[in-house]
Amino acid sequence: MTSKVICIVLGGGQGSRLSPLTATRSKPAVPIAGKYRLVDIPISNCLHSGITRIYVLTQFNSASLNKHIKNTYHFSSFSEAFVDILAAEQTPTSGSWFQGTADAVRQSLHHLAVHEFDYVLILSGDQLYQMDFEEMIDNHIKADAEISIATIPVHANDVPGFGILKTNEESMVTAFIEKPKTNFESWASEVSDEMKAQGRLYLASMGIYIFNRDLLYELLQGNERTDFGKEIIPQSIDNHKVLSYQYEGYWTDIGTIPSFFDANLGLTDDIPQFNLFDKNYIFTRARMLPPSKMSGTQVDKAIIADGCIINASHITRSIIGIRTRIGFDTTIENCYVMGSDNYQTLEQIEESKVSDSPIMGIGDRCTIKNAIIDKNTYIGNDVSINCGEKLEDGDYGTHTVQDGIVVVKKRAIIPHGTII
Repeated sequence: MTSKVICIVLGGGQGSRLSPLTATRSKPAVPIAGKYRLVDIPISNCLHSGITRIYVLTQFNSASLNKHIKNTYHFSSFSEAFVDILAAEQTPTSGSWFQGTADAVRQSLHHLAVHEFDYVLILSGDQLYQMDFEEMIDNHIKADAEISIATIPVHANDVPGFGILKTNEESMVTAFIEKPKTNFESWASEVSDEMKAQGRLYLASMGIYIFNRDLLYELLQGNERTDFGKEIIPQSIDNHKVLSYQYEGYWTDIGTIPSFFDANLGLTDDIPQFNLFDKNYIFTRARMLPPSKMSGTQVDKAIIADGCIINASHITRSIIGIRTRIGFDTTIENCYVMGSDNYQTLEQIEESKVSDSPIMGIGDRCTIKNAIIDKNTYIGNDVSINCGEKLEDGDYGTHTVQDGIVVVKKRAIIPHGTII
């Protein structure tokens, strides 16, 4: 049935909660795990599930994402497979930006109309998980459902951050409430014994939907409803068969700097909850980079991407992204270093040394802890980041601080001897 499915990946809005990582790129284009982009996660899940017709909807800072999609997802000339960008556009019927998730899909329906399909799979572009959508689609068909919602059991203290569903014994959704703050005890649903043992009794919407084609057009046309979670889903429960597809694997919504930071560093665990080494590997851009080179470095629980030149003394529980250069006697601890888009030439490096300015990467004798270093940064020698007292949240020009995490901005220059 996957040949009768078309997928829409929602790129999200401005991504202000993930700033400054989204200052120059859309959320789906944010690098993760040293070599991938967030958008690679839902696309890879689709491809492994046999779903090969995918649209990615964006409207903010989409140039970087467009470039990544263009350079990554190539299919046979004789195949109907594609991964295409649909950016917000002015048309005779709509002259406005996307106003929400449902409005984004509504404005894109005319692009879908040229294809044959029975079901629309709608995904978010900023989540980390591995799911077999083919199984979800089979459940949808067997239950004769009109809408399916992927749900995950959560603890009571997580309930205020999600849309919560109530289901019957057939897993049909009977009620929906958006981010309840109090008096939600009666919203507990039937879950597996394993979930009960963990105290995860409430079904939260994962923002993953399957719609029957005709119903999707019916629900979106002739009205101004803009959001699936707040309007379309709650208003469909009484009149349509809405099925809950319960998922119990690893899933996290990467919407804030702390969640992004934790999800990435979690990949360095001995057996991470999100397994990069699973047979259903993540597809991404194929780069012809040399292997990484390390000299005199003690490494513990770290991921080192391709093309790095590392002379650091210690790297602990950190991710080092592509083309990263790290100087002598430097210590990196609990960090995500995103790397660089290019190498400096030997001539450029020599010019920087003559002018006593930082070269691209991380210099000598630095100590960096609990930080995210965005791409193409220039961190000088003898720089200390997040090694002293707890830092106050705020924007400090070259970097920001959120919940004790320092984020050095893309292309920032941190002079020699700086203490942050």
